[in-house]
Amino acid sequence: MAATDEKISEAGSDSSQPCRDIKTYSVQHIADILRISRSKAYELCLNPEFKVIRLGRTIRISKQSFDEWLNNLL
Repeated sequence: MAATDEKISEAGSDSSQPCRDIKTYSVQHIADILRISRSKAYELCLNPEFKVIRLGRTIRISKQSFDEWLNNLL
């Protein structure tokens, strides 16, 4: 199954959204997509190519900026 076809669930939510409908990725989701550790995913969040939103201790990465970065690597 492709990353864009996977479903993720938000904490506290009983429903899942297809990835193409979401605007941001969590650090854990990026770690899962790339099959890397969560600590390495946090390091990637320092990449200036990613648009990062910090809400207190929560970090969200723009799906568009991450997907563009990943597509440029392939």
